This record gives sequence, structure tokens and C-alpha cells, in this order.
Amino acid sequence: MKQTREAIQAGISEGLHLGGQVYVSKDGRPILDEALGQVRTNERMTSQHLMLWMSSCKPVAAVAIAQLRQRGCLSLDDRVADHIPEFGARGKESITIRHLLTHTGGIRMLDVGWPRASWEEIIAKICRGRLEPRWVPGKTAGYHLTASWFILGELIRRADGRPFDRYVRQEIFEPLGMFDSWIGMSPATFDQYAERLAPLYDTQPDDPVQLDWSSKERVTRCSPGGTGWGPARQLGRFYEMLLKGGTWRGVQILLPQTVDALTARHRVGLFDKTFRQTIDWGLGLVLNGANEDAKLSYGHWPRASARAYGHGGYRSSTAFADPERQVAIAILLNGTPDEASHLRRIRAITTGIYDDLGYA
Repeated sequence: MKQTREAIQAGISEGLHLGGQVYVSKDGRPILDEALGQVRTNERMTSQHLMLWMSSCKPVAAVAIAQLRQRGCLSLDDRVADHIPEFGARGKESITIRHLLTHTGGIRMLDVGWPRASWEEIIAKICRGRLEPRWVPGKTAGYHLTASWFILGELIRRADGRPFDRYVRQEIFEPLGMFDSWIGMSPATFDQYAERLAPLYDTQPDDPVQLDWSSKERVTRCSPGGTGWGPARQLGRFYEMLLKGGTWRGVQILLPQTVDALTARHRVGLFDKTFRQTIDWGLGLVLNGANEDAKLSYGHWPRASARAYGHGGYRSSTAFADPERQVAIAILLNGTPDEASHLRRIRAITTGIYDDLGYA
């Protein structure tokens, strides 16, 4: 995988990141599972380090909702207020679960108070919030950073009884053997993992500045749409499960028809008011091919097929599956440069992967 490594090393030389992890598999067989560069100055990055997934963890919540749908606990077109009655106020009465998963709900800009506020305080604040002005749920689109994913987490808690962080550990990560993957750790678990947590750096200045996103407060306060941690190989395994119709090594996470529903085009041709471009969405998953001139790393993987699906994380990560080629890819980098530089390096790395695999 010569071109892939060269693309990551070029980013190191340019100062876009200190290091990173990359995982590539084809037909469920690992092709590349490698760490390059440094996790901190003078400390080598390894495949055992846990990287911050940022928004690349959002599809985990979508899979959890899909599991509960399979079990008859909820339906996609249920109003959120049917399950969380206090949510149905101030214009939010008609918002459905499908609207949250397709970023058409209209609560994208709410300041939820994380990580200072407790889970209960955050949910109460979102429920008190107002629908965004001139927003028509299901017809107006704009990427929701945080609030809708907390509400999805609360839907899971109320339907199942377990808090979101425990649910995804027991129902998704552990069955998939993703034992080093977390969305919210206990303080004791944080202490066990502290040396293996890879800090993230702001690489927009000349000298990288370590961000506080690996602090105990942030890692132990669950944010369903942004506090995923784990090695690239385990995030890649999540997509291998989806490519195999919801099953990994005989363990069934989802039914094949549920995977088909997650990866179908539920939002098509809508202009995204947050990203200022057109992006198609499945249920919690970005779908490839809607905008080949995309100016953001969320919207397009250049060499992947039009059926590819996945998600990116804030200027640092991307992971996706390409069902036409049965390829799963996870790229986790520890630097957050400006958006244009991040888009350029992600495209260079993914293009290198496809070139190395022989898909010119």
C-alpha cells in the first residue's frame, strides 16, 4: 500500500498531523492495518492507541436505533414526542426519528451545554428548545452537530432501559469484538486507558497545539454524536459488519434488510444549510456521489462507488464502506488543519488506497 503510506507521510511532512492510523479490508480480509508517525512528540503512534472518532461515531447511534426498530420498540416515522413527551413543544411536535437521522429535524444549532451539563440537564434543555425559524421538518436540511444525537441516545435509553454508552458497548461493540471502542467511558476505565488515548492537535498554527478533547471530563461525559474512541481497525470492523449484511463472524447485529434500509437514500438532492452544499443521506450515514464538487470531506470519496456510505469526523477522520467493491476503510488522524487542507489530505489518502487496490 505504497501510495497510501506516502499520502499519510506527506501530511506529516506538511504539518497537517503528527501521525495517524489507517485500516483497509477487502472482502472482510485486512489489507492494511497500520499506524504511522507520532502520537505525541517523540512518541511513536501504534495500532493500539485509541483515536478520537469525533462525528465518525454517529452511525453507531443509527445502528442502535435500527436494532430497536427490528425489535418493535419504535418506528422511523414515530414522532419523537411519542417516546419523549416533553420534547413535543415550541414547534418540535412533528419531528420524527427519521428526521433526526437525516438531519432534517430543525434543532441543529442548540447549545446543549456538554460537557459541563449532566445527561438529564442536556435532554431537558433540548426539550425546552425551539424549532429553528423557517424550518420545515423533513423538507429543510442542515447537518445537526450534537442535539439530535443526544435525543437519539435518550430514545434508546427510554426504549431499552440502559443508558446510551452501556447499550452500544453491550449490543454493538462487544459482540463485534470492538473491546477497545467506547462512546463514553467510566472514570475508572479512563484511568486504565489514559496512556493509550491519542490526543488531538490543532494544526492550523505553525506549531501544533494539543486540544483538551482527551481530558477526563470530555472522555467520560458521553456525547453520542462525537465522543467515540477506538483504534482504526475496530471502526473498520463496524463497516465490515454492514458490508456482510449485519453479521460479523456469525454474530448478527442487524438483519440484511435493516442494513439495506440504513444505506438507502432517504434524503436526496436537498441543500444542506450547515455545509452549504447538497449531500444525500441514508439513516445516520452520508451517501457518496451526490456532489462530485463537494467542498467538505463529509460529502464525497472520489474513487469510491456511488453506493459507498460512511461518515467523517471534524477535520480528522473518515470511515466508510464501498459495497460494490466490498472494501471497508477507516482513517484516523491526530491533527485538525483548516477544512480545505483536511479535504485535500483525505482525498489524497483515499485515492492512494484505491490506487493501491488496483481501482484506477
